[in-house]
Amino acid sequence: MRKNTALAAALFLGLATLPAPAENAALDLPLGDAARREKTVAPAPDVVTDTRTGSAVTPAEVAKGLARARLVFLGESHTSVEFHRVQLQVLRELARAGRKVLVGLEMYPVAEQPVLDLWNSGTISEADFVEKSAWYRNWGYHWNYYRDIFLFCRDAKIPLHGVNVPRELVSDVRKKGFDGLTEEQKALIPPKIDVDSADHRRLFKAFFEESDSMHSASMPEAMWDGMFRAQCTWDAAMAWNAVAALKMANDPNAVMVVLIGSGHVAYGLGAQRQAALWFDGPSASVVPIPVLDDKDAPVRVRASYADFVWGVPKETDPAYPVLGLSTRDPKDGSEGWRVINVEKESVAEAAGFKVGDVLLSMDGTSLREKGTMNRLMADKRWSDTATYVVRRGEEKLTLVAKLARKLPEAQKAGGEKK
Repeated sequence: MRKNTALAAALFLGLATLPAPAENAALDLPLGDAARREKTVAPAPDVVTDTRTGSAVTPAEVAKGLARARLVFLGESHTSVEFHRVQLQVLRELARAGRKVLVGLEMYPVAEQPVLDLWNSGTISEADFVEKSAWYRNWGYHWNYYRDIFLFCRDAKIPLHGVNVPRELVSDVRKKGFDGLTEEQKALIPPKIDVDSADHRRLFKAFFEESDSMHSASMPEAMWDGMFRAQCTWDAAMAWNAVAALKMANDPNAVMVVLIGSGHVAYGLGAQRQAALWFDGPSASVVPIPVLDDKDAPVRVRASYADFVWGVPKETDPAYPVLGLSTRDPKDGSEGWRVINVEKESVAEAAGFKVGDVLLSMDGTSLREKGTMNRLMADKRWSDTATYVVRRGEEKLTLVAKLARKLPEAQKAGGEKK
């Protein structure tokens, strides 16, 4: 799995969540539950480990192990087919076990609930839902990663709930602190948010050190404070909204399953820890883990990382093409999208994109409206090309991106073995 070198810049701007960690350092920290933090698990492909007992269990037994849980955090890597397959299996098994299942979605803010309710009722087509819910503006990742989950929930009468908050709110928490929020913004977050966990702060820094060690080492502590405060707010708000939807169901057999980035779930330090401040019901976590690291070595993970660790194959590239750059939202749409990071060895780097470029159009379509580039990229497949017009300084340039996957490290280093 590629390291996300854009992580620091993206989260700093309040534009992205923590990624699903694939590197050993974040997986192997003595954090979380004291009874398990000194033990490790070696994930195997398609094997689920109940880390509370150390035993391998079937998907049906996962549902039994979650029988008491009212709140389940189900981690994901947003562009992993394998992670989403696991999410679908967990939802199916909980439904088969007779639970009243609700699903909370990191992908949508609470404000999109009216459109989600249309989906829940089956009165809107798939194409209309993707458009009217502004999927590619709110989330941006390819709809097909999530399509089977959405279709299953609609057919099984499992209600979907948006649990996220506006990105601007998270960014304002980072920049201004809680006292700098408007009353309207304060109404969107819980009354108490814990920003004092040393363990969570250690984990938070570990994610950055793996993804961008050069820049994270030089960040002043005040910047860390703002970023960590923003992350805690994100965790707390999503947990708060998930619990609110669960309480509205008014069913003691109901379980709220929150589909959320694994960085919000790891070691129970993110959304699960924040939820415990106001929710006294039992909670649990399930996280898929790729069984091989970036160097194809077997992974070991602390048993405290999640209640259930589900081994999945390593994926070297996303199923759908990505450019490998991050942009800043121009807000009013008048300036175009300024590039703030270009990943090394990415499609964007090969195409000649540079930090500071302003994206104006893709394949002849203006990018002024938010979400347009994500929607256009969704029509692309590996081997396609995409043509961009960018402004660099005072001139306009045309850049052609050839959407090709990266050669595996082993092949680059040694070529074919004889």
